[in-house]
Amino acid sequence: MQAIIAHSKKTAARNAIGHGARIFLRGFASTEAGANPPAKLVLEDGTEYTGTAFGSLESMSGELVFSTNMVGYPESMTDPSFAGQIINFTYPLVGNYGVPSRSETDEFGLLKYMESSRIWCNGIVVNNYSEEFSHWNATSSLDQWMKEQGIPGIHGIDTRALTMRIRKHGAMKAKILAGEDSIANPDAIRLVDINERNLVDMVSRMDVRTYNPAGRVKVVAVDCGIKTNIIRCLCEAGACVQVVPATFNFHELDYDGIFLSNGPGDPSMAEETIANVRKALDGHKPIFGICLGNQLLARAAGADTYKLPYGNRGQNQPCIEQITKRAVITSQNHGYAVRESTLPAEWTSYFRNANDGSNEGIMHREKPFFGVQFHPEARGGPHDTEYLFDQFIDLCARHKRTPTVSER
Repeated sequence: MQAIIAHSKKTAARNAIGHGARIFLRGFASTEAGANPPAKLVLEDGTEYTGTAFGSLESMSGELVFSTNMVGYPESMTDPSFAGQIINFTYPLVGNYGVPSRSETDEFGLLKYMESSRIWCNGIVVNNYSEEFSHWNATSSLDQWMKEQGIPGIHGIDTRALTMRIRKHGAMKAKILAGEDSIANPDAIRLVDINERNLVDMVSRMDVRTYNPAGRVKVVAVDCGIKTNIIRCLCEAGACVQVVPATFNFHELDYDGIFLSNGPGDPSMAEETIANVRKALDGHKPIFGICLGNQLLARAAGADTYKLPYGNRGQNQPCIEQITKRAVITSQNHGYAVRESTLPAEWTSYFRNANDGSNEGIMHREKPFFGVQFHPEARGGPHDTEYLFDQFIDLCARHKRTPTVSER
């Protein structure tokens, strides 16, 4: 075994290229004893986990959830759908490939590697944190980035046991106490229920911005916490995308289709957005919703939504398309779902979760309105359902030619 490890280290060293490249295997050693201050994760049921702090030493409260991502921590942490939450990453090693550029953009002027311009979660919990990182596009360590953004982390936690607790008792209020002073201060343990506020207001942009103006159809994207790669997928499918605030009255704009974005929190609180969508349902212009957008579409149609015990978050959720019964593997990040039994007669299920049977998408029986609960645009994958963007843009193009189009 020692010979195998030694050979692996030599191979990693030979493959390490570029300025500041690091050997991957050194990361398993992680932090030397005493190098970082202690930290504690406190749950609302009184359970406490002791570990080591990294990132910012600012203590933060949030809703504790778990995510089964094997890769993609920069994308998850910058996903506005995680606003106010503390993410327990189930994958045992985090930080080994560092963090890519936070400013590099693509041909559409979108951030190339991040889902937004900042970290939205209130902290992360990991088993093994790797201080040493190695990746061709890494520009810093995860620790450095979290310090820049004021986000705490705790490692050395049994994340498997923590995940089992969340599965048994549900997502719960929690707080990361970073540093000995915070741990020793009883007043620091004040937990906050993030779901008491309208989180969409916190993450939605305030301005209107257009991407890919040469697109063949015009799409209004309602920003309830829209991810960068959603805009990119719409642009690549051929759309001119006008991104507007969540409460914007988009009916005054010239458009061929409406996109309802992902976002955090309880969909019932986004009343103004739901009212705008309800008005759009009287017409025939195509509507496509993702994640929170699926829930807003359902509520606008007259259906109910409810809070899942611990949500579905990760890159490996199987769903069944109800038309063809084809199975797809999806990436998900949602704590609420549509109560399928409350859908009006003119609406039906589009996808269902093969694990828990919860609704994963809805569609109108005649008009070109549909939504999905999962993320077809997921970075880093899977991409089984990315075709939905092409489907939506094709519907927009058909409606542009024939304004009264009625399609399933």
